[in-house]
Amino acid sequence: MSGLDESRPFIALNIAVMTVSDTRTADDDRSGRTLIDRIEAAGHVVAGYAIVPDEHDAITGQVRAWAADDGVDVVITTGGTGFTGRDVTPDALEPMFDKHMDGFSQVFHRISYDKIGTSTIQSRATAGLVGTMFVFVLPGSPGACKDGWDGILKWQLDYRHMPCNFVEIMPRLDEHLKRGKAGSG
Repeated sequence: MSGLDESRPFIALNIAVMTVSDTRTADDDRSGRTLIDRIEAAGHVVAGYAIVPDEHDAITGQVRAWAADDGVDVVITTGGTGFTGRDVTPDALEPMFDKHMDGFSQVFHRISYDKIGTSTIQSRATAGLVGTMFVFVLPGSPGACKDGWDGILKWQLDYRHMPCNFVEIMPRLDEHLKRGKAGSG
């Protein structure tokens, strides 16, 4: 059964938030603010915050910068997951994934379906690993950010969550990278 094991310590993670939008500013970014508020309320550290335009190179550039920063464990993006011509977040980020997290999208859609019904299929929410950094790609609405955080991320980013969580496997995320380096040469 899932739940929190209070005998385990809480481990704060460094989480960066990226809003993908051509129109949002820090003053009116409700989705980014929703994530930041929840990250801080959970006891984690907001390691970065950026608003980038719906452009492939801007999105990948910011994620690459955070991936190169040892002070960022997780990136959560919001926006650009739909089907319009400017919605390119999954298209930009999925090729960067060293490992895809198919279950994230499935669980996100299950949670979202309970709130918005079949409209959930209009989102291409996704997740994966870029090196050893978790990247979660959420839709651009505050409601979707609440669903993603409250229903999945709050728990999987908490070391105390049982029977398992992402935090406990973080020290081993680079095993596939090390194996590749050991075999080359």
